[in-house]
Amino acid sequence: MRVLCLGVVLAFSASTALAADMKLSPADTAAAFKAAGFAKKGNRWESCGDPGTAAYTPGTIDLVRDLNGDGQPEAVISEGSSFCFGNTGTGYAIVSKQAAGGWKLITGGPGIPNLLTTKGAGGWPDIEIGGPGFCFPVERWNGKEYRLHRHQYEGKACRPR
Repeated sequence: MRVLCLGVVLAFSASTALAADMKLSPADTAAAFKAAGFAKKGNRWESCGDPGTAAYTPGTIDLVRDLNGDGQPEAVISEGSSFCFGNTGTGYAIVSKQAAGGWKLITGGPGIPNLLTTKGAGGWPDIEIGGPGFCFPVERWNGKEYRLHRHQYEGKACRPR
């Protein structure tokens, strides 16, 4: 009985650890930003080419987690600029560490990504792309790329106007 209980605790701990945020080494941080198309300028990462507006926010890594269950981390990177991203004011990139050690851009664009519990091919989460308005696109991984799957608002289907 003790062995069974210990096994359950270890299995739960392992699954919880996979879902928990991870930390990147400085080398992986730099590689993730570069895969997302960012360049280091001084002590910050920049991508969109904002000419230095007051509202500009340089790139930040908002989340590091194994999103698709392959044992490798993915990073969600954001950058703020209405000059670059319009009324949304934010752009994002999702990059994935590959088994060989490099990083690869998975998807990105203007908007605020909301990772959903629904999944596409390979265990990748659907992504609701937030921004101004009340009917947001939800993209799903098809095995090669994220593509428009549906529109929703507060979890309910809607039609964009």
